[in-house]
Amino acid sequence: MKTDSKIIRIVYGVEQARKTLFQRQPLEEYQLSPELQASILHLFGEPLTAEQVVDRILSDVRRRGDEALRYYSRLLDGTELEELRVPPERIQLAWERTSPQLRQALQQAAERIRAFHQHQYQNSWLNWDTDGGALGQIIRPLERVGIYAPHGRAPYPSSLLMAAIPARVAGVPQIVVATPPRRGELNDTILAAAYVAKVEEIYAIGGAQAIAALAYGTESIPKVDKILGPGNIFVVLAKKHVFGACDIDQLPGPTETLLIADETANPVYVAADMLAQAEHDPLASALLLTTSELLAQKVAQELEKQIEHLTRKEIILASLQARGGIAVVASLEEALDLANAYAPEHLCLLTASPWEVLGQIKNAGGIFVGELSSEALGDYVIGPSHIMPTGQTARFSSPVNVWDFLKITSVFAVGPNTVRQLSEAAIALAEEEGLTAHAQAIRIRLQRLTEMEKEK
Repeated sequence: MKTDSKIIRIVYGVEQARKTLFQRQPLEEYQLSPELQASILHLFGEPLTAEQVVDRILSDVRRRGDEALRYYSRLLDGTELEELRVPPERIQLAWERTSPQLRQALQQAAERIRAFHQHQYQNSWLNWDTDGGALGQIIRPLERVGIYAPHGRAPYPSSLLMAAIPARVAGVPQIVVATPPRRGELNDTILAAAYVAKVEEIYAIGGAQAIAALAYGTESIPKVDKILGPGNIFVVLAKKHVFGACDIDQLPGPTETLLIADETANPVYVAADMLAQAEHDPLASALLLTTSELLAQKVAQELEKQIEHLTRKEIILASLQARGGIAVVASLEEALDLANAYAPEHLCLLTASPWEVLGQIKNAGGIFVGELSSEALGDYVIGPSHIMPTGQTARFSSPVNVWDFLKITSVFAVGPNTVRQLSEAAIALAEEEGLTAHAQAIRIRLQRLTEMEKEK
């Protein structure tokens, strides 16, 4: 029954899927398009790699501060900035110009995101013992967090909500947004999302220069403790470079969705979900693992049918042809094993009994259970943050959550009996490591405790 599809590859078997569809391009191997290379040559006067562009911008902003920010706004965005900070009346105007329907959507999304993340917060704790000592943790929010809100192919106000609201739930007192103007104008919907999230400090800067400003600080922009949010290759590389000067959420790669479906799945739903993923970006990955060859063929047909009515057809087509695909495997177990190895950002379970296999998923940013739980709905209003680990980092990383904005300080307090009980082991370990001053610091206290007992 094998037939060719005009817009997407269909492969058979786990090994073929591994060798073709499930290969990712590492960040280090990212190749700039000829158009972007030509633009860099024109703007900087010499051919530079993406890394070199970012290095130059970061160094310049660190050295010249606001002056460099204004320079790169003119050079890269064609925008002449008088003030870097967006005035409150501009944010208010954006909210007033937002349609009632969109206002309601932003507010509903914000309420769902807030309600979900309120379940995650943990309190400080302190446990006293009978010796007068205590062990515990003090949990405090970060002081100042920066959120990058891109405005490239399209604005993403939802991403701003998905970062700012968990930060608010965590108790972060200062939340800052950096968002680039396009053709000299900021996006009203991004500003409206900031209004809903009660973010009042917004700067009209974008790209690597925005990341530099947030990480290092300038005359107008105090530095932050952590930077979050998606962006293009220059933003991602900038976040990688500034890590250490501040924390970052992750190094987001192209977005990706993996669907697992059996013969019971509706091919119309499956195709619609793949198209929704592919329209993000030509580098997005929309993949299907199925145990049914018949479903694979029906999904391929549906893709060709549904794509004709979509506004971002060219982007979708580029994504599906370069990075999309359907793999037919022998069993659901094979599909689950392959999914765990791939560790996708989004994993959609469209099987007869999705809850029965949920526990077998070890690596995924988010799991969407059942045919009604579309990843597209999760992108906006279900509640969990849609800022999720990509590029197989779901093996060790998590979606943005309240704990991204909290830090733990350990509390150590021991009484005299505990000092006696623990000192011998501590001295042995210190001497094994050659740290004799450590051992001495402990022995001095033991000696003093002995003297105090004799004085009684």
